[in-house]
Parts: sequence; structure tokens; C-alpha cells
Amino acid sequence: MTEPADAAVRLTEFGEAYFRTEHTYDPYNATLLGIAEFDHLPGDPSREASERASRELGAIAEAAAALPTAELDGAGVVDQGVLVALARGAAEDAEHALWAANASAKGYVSRQGLVFQAVPAMTIADADGAERYLARIAGVGGMLAALGERYVEETADGRVPTATGVRHAIEQLEGHLGLSLDEDALLAPARAAGDPAVLDRARASVERDVRPAMAALAERLRTAVHPLARPDDEVGIERIPGGEEGYAAAVRRHTTTTLTPNEIHRIGLDELEAMQEQWSRIGASALGETRFTAITERMRTDPALRFRTTEEIIDVAQSALDRAEAARGDWFPDYDITACAIEPISPIDAGSSALGYYRPPALDGSRPGAYCLLATDPETHHRYEYEALTFHESVPGHHMQLAMAQQLEIPRYRRYLDVEACSFNEGWGLYSEQLADEIGLYSDDVARLGMLSMRALRACRLVVDTGIHHLGWSREQAVQFMLANSATPEEHVRSEVDRYIAWPGQALAYMIGRREIVRLRAGARQALGDRFSIRDFHGTVLGNGAVPLTVLAGAVERWQRDVLASA
Repeated sequence: MTEPADAAVRLTEFGEAYFRTEHTYDPYNATLLGIAEFDHLPGDPSREASERASRELGAIAEAAAALPTAELDGAGVVDQGVLVALARGAAEDAEHALWAANASAKGYVSRQGLVFQAVPAMTIADADGAERYLARIAGVGGMLAALGERYVEETADGRVPTATGVRHAIEQLEGHLGLSLDEDALLAPARAAGDPAVLDRARASVERDVRPAMAALAERLRTAVHPLARPDDEVGIERIPGGEEGYAAAVRRHTTTTLTPNEIHRIGLDELEAMQEQWSRIGASALGETRFTAITERMRTDPALRFRTTEEIIDVAQSALDRAEAARGDWFPDYDITACAIEPISPIDAGSSALGYYRPPALDGSRPGAYCLLATDPETHHRYEYEALTFHESVPGHHMQLAMAQQLEIPRYRRYLDVEACSFNEGWGLYSEQLADEIGLYSDDVARLGMLSMRALRACRLVVDTGIHHLGWSREQAVQFMLANSATPEEHVRSEVDRYIAWPGQALAYMIGRREIVRLRAGARQALGDRFSIRDFHGTVLGNGAVPLTVLAGAVERWQRDVLASA
């Protein structure tokens, strides 16, 4: 019989194998998560690399699942459940490789987008860091050449990307090529290091290898891929061979549930309907309007609701973050986490970026956790959006959640999870927007309308993502649905829809995760009565790091039993 210690040791080994395999396959995501040991890798976008990763990750999942649960302690049972879900989801993601059939400029899902997002975030704290950075820069040109080969190969097999995504990819490449070397974002870590020798070597690589590879990739996309690309009325991933199965796998991975696309579509419609009373009540207080269409029209068109300067955007975000930090102790256990920095997104990446995103701190302390926000062209951004966004991305949202998770005594494959545990991470972010309202953090009712707008956007995502990739909606059909059911401005709606097209299934995580956290809180409050503590509930939810929703439910149920047993 397997000894208990042996089962735990094997589980640890499988976890390390998953960690190495996943981050070797996607080293740029490792960089964004603050993991430096893969920073030397430029990435391999070939079909062979995807197939190899799928095989290895699938084998890890099956081996971990076969371990006898009865021979693991409570923490080990959680570790096993998380690892099996992560490895299976990652194996399916590599198997279907939807990104390869969906060229785009969107960070996380686009291989070229990851280069422009992750390389500038690298830090050079010592000689080893410098060598890792230089090794990656030296390999980026070859990676981009291989990426072009992969796109052509996929297109030849009928896995044809969308015309919109290809155009955005070309525009991103040309935007970076339009910068001088002194402005090149890929050289930012070398400039920050202050070492002329490192900067000279990196500059030579970018000029000699990387920029020609960018130009060649743009040309290949323009001449070999774009003429065959899918038009705007055929943007769903179900249009390509294997797309239906790939989308089903993406839904499972990003929601960590067994919900079907049809069920998720219905949930989105129900959520939008349930919000109507709040729209009317808060709209009357904030704008003197009770009709949804009148409220959203004012929110989109009233110039008084727009920013005038970049500094105003940053000030609103900083003030919201400061209020959240001041209230944190009343709602959460005491967490010793570093402060969250606020960093504007590069203007070059503004066209393909979300309004904001969170970048976790580096483990060695060389880089703080940062709320990266879009602050260019301030007159195009609305004041009501940025408080809810700040609470989502910083405190009590992703910064507190992810920075705290890095300190937990859990295996490292669980400490650094972002896209791998989307339903938890993004569900927590959306829950944080609602929690901020309960705490009283919004500055006024106009900002609370922004909270409703953000929630409506996430409900629309359930309808639109499944509409595009399961029901055959066109790009314009998705845009018009969102315009009719949210207050999101049209330019942002179109950017959002393009994101859903490029990244099938990911947008479902937010509302599905939030609904589960709210459901678990209501159930715990009812079960525990006067013994319910919101601080302890939040400590339980965050205390295991990011986990699949099924694992989260088990953790909350165990906490409830322990509270009742101690009474």
C-alpha cells in the first residue's frame, strides 16, 4: 500500500512538473506573474510545442487524479483538486490552441501581444537577471518568425483567423516599429537597469533581429493570412475545424464548472433583467433619470462625465485605492502585503488594451504589484468607470488577493495563478466591486452607476461570448446587444467585443465566479446566523489562494462545519 507520505511526495512532484511544463510553454505569462526563472525563454509557438505540452500536462493530470485521496491530509486534498483541474484545463488549452487560429493583438491570448506586455515588465536586479533578459531578447526574433509560420500553417488547415484580429495584430506591430529605438518598450528593462553594456547588447538584438522579425510578421499577416481571414459575420470560433470542441473546453477551463453555453447565455439574460430596479433607483439619485435608455444615454454623452486630463484619471484611481486601504481592516483579516502601485499603460498599447489590468509583484521584491490603467486620451474616458475598475484591480480586488496568495504556505504552482483560475480571480474582482459598495467606498451615486455599468458589462459577456462562439452571432450583432444593455461607450464596446472574439470563453469567468462567491456567502450567513463573520468568510475565500469554484465551495463548507462545531 502507498504510504501517506509517499502520496504527498508524489503530489508535490506532479505539482512541480505542472509548474515547469506550463510556464515553459507560456513563459511570458510567468513573467507577468512575477516568476523570473523562465524569463530567459522567448517561447515556442510551434504546433509541436503545443502538442508536447498537451501530452505532458494531460499525463500530469491523470497521474495526480490517480493518487489515493484518502492518504492525503486536508491541505493535500485541496492541492490535488486544484492540480487536477489546472493540468486538465491547460492540457485542453494546448491541445486546441485556439490562439493560433485567432491571430490578434490582445495581451495574454496573443503571443505577440504577450511579448509587448511582458518584456517591458521584466526587471534586472542582478547579473543573472540581465542574462535572462538578454537571452530572451536574443530569441524574440526567432519566436516571431515561428509565430508567422504557425499562423500560415493553421490557415492552410482551415483554422483561419478573423480579419479584425489580423488587422489589429498588424497595427500593433507597425505601432512598435514606428517608435525610435530610444522609445522602444522592449528596451525598457535595460534602460531602467542603468548598465550601458546591457543596454548596448539589447539594443543591438532589437535592431538587428527583433525589428526585422516584426516587419516580416506584419507582412506575412498582411499578404498570406489576411486575404483568407474570416469576415465580421463569421467571427465565432465554432466556424473553424475543431472550434466547437475547443470552445466547450475553453468554457470548462475558464468557469471551472459544467455549465453549458446555453445555460450561461440564459444566466446572462437573467442577470441583466434583475439589475433593472437598481438602474432606476440609482439613476434617479445620480442623474434624475429612471429609464434605462435615458440613463445610459446621459452616461455615454454628457461631457461633464468625462475626464479632462490624464492626471485626473490617476487621481481618481489613487483616491479610490486610498479609501479601500483605509477600510480594509474591518472587512478582512490582517494581511501584510505591499502597497499597490498605479502605472499608466503605454500609449502604443492603448488601442488593444482593456481599461485596466493588474500585474502581480515579483517574488524577489524587485517589482511591486501594479494596477496598470489606461489614461491616454482622457476626454474619451468616463469618470464613472474608474472607481469600480480600481476596486476590481487593486484593493479589495486583485492586488490584495494575488499579493496575499504569494505569501501563503501552498505549493508554488498554486501561488501564481491568473488565467489558470479565471473564475476565482475574476469572480473575486467583480465581487470586490459590489463589496466596495457595501463598504461605502464609492464617492457618489454617479460612481455607483459605474459599478452597475461594469456589472452589466460582465452580464453582457455571458450573452455575447456564447452568442459569438456558440450561437453564430456576428461582430455587429454582439456590439448592438451590448450597446442596448449596458452604459459602456461604443468605442469601448467594440474593443470589448474584439477581445471576446480573440479569447473565447475567458469573459465568462467574471460573472460566473462572482455569482458563486455571493451564493456561498448567502449560504454561510444563513447557516451560521449570529456566528457569521464577514472577515472570516473573506479569509476563508482567500485563504487557499485561487482555486476552482468546486474546490472553493468545499473550503467554505468545511469552514462552516468548523464554526458550528466550535460553538
